[in-house]
Amino acid sequence: MRAPHTPALRLVDSITELGPADAGCVAVSGSHGGLSSARYALAAHPLLSVFNDAGVGKDAAGIAGLAWLQGHGLAACTVSHMSACIGLAKSTLDSGVVSHANEAARALGIEPGKALLPQLPTTIRRPA
Repeated sequence: MRAPHTPALRLVDSITELGPADAGCVAVSGSHGGLSSARYALAAHPLLSVFNDAGVGKDAAGIAGLAWLQGHGLAACTVSHMSACIGLAKSTLDSGVVSHANEAARALGIEPGKALLPQLPTTIRRPA
């Protein structure tokens, strides 16, 4: 059993794979950062949700979930679609470069323009 302050790292190709048991985790996904994905993240309530910006898109739809999650007090960021494959969480983790971050994510030390992996909390429990 892990200590309560040690978040688990969850790699999910789709944010829809998260559930209530994932509350407080660091969720690294391959999903876009739009509103539909953000709703799934809100339901699971991770410490940090990581998405793909999917090229940002029209009306910034690919990152719209970040502000929405901020409104609910949840940290979220995206990696650039040019740095990681959409739909592949391992690609997000291994090669993702943060493109956008909400204020809650910035408070955790997440900075746009830098590789994601070195920015993740050093206390996360990595999957076996």
